Amino acid sequence: MRPSDTTSDLITLACWMAGDFSNYQQAFENPKDYAHIHVLFRPLSFEFFSGIGFYSEQVYDYDLWLPYRQGVHRLVDQGDQIYIENYGLKNALIYAGSARDPDILKTITPDCIERRYHCSMIFKRNGNRFEGRVEPGNRCFIEKNGCQTYLDSSVEITETTWVSLDKGMDVNTHQQVWGSTSGPLRFEKRESFAHEIPTIG
Repeated sequence: MRPSDTTSDLITLACWMAGDFSNYQQAFENPKDYAHIHVLFRPLSFEFFSGIGFYSEQVYDYDLWLPYRQGVHRLVDQGDQIYIENYGLKNALIYAGSARDPDILKTITPDCIERRYHCSMIFKRNGNRFEGRVEPGNRCFIEKNGCQTYLDSSVEITETTWVSLDKGMDVNTHQQVWGSTSGPLRFEKRESFAHEIPTIG
């Protein structure tokens, strides 16, 4: 990939995403409404996507090796925006802890993942932050407790913070079925993995 194929915005977003984020402060101040959660984004090798990609985990602080959400993500430069493809892992629990253990991370291959269509995120830069939303169409379907829902997700990322709000909306009534009712989760970066992002050039 030539440097001109990748904007500085994509590299900046990747560097800001790469890390271990914790909402400790939010959970400490309001434990009734917020559990203590870590969001981790660990860079994949250049060879995985022939570009920049991540493995991600979301875990409760009390059970760091058993994530409740895992994913793989490919960053695509679309000029005025960054398109992030989302992938699921076919046998996700086998790779639990990959965000903390590079040896496990290396066992993830492109054969292990499958695209989650209609669930990509679209990010645009706004000054010193990136703002992202799930792609339009209300077609990122997630079944919860026998109810078919679609994902309504928004994210705001700065160099040191990650603010996200995920809600599951009933496909028929468009009423919220799951997700936070107390406002967004607010994370602070505890550790950066930006130095692991492959050099593009």
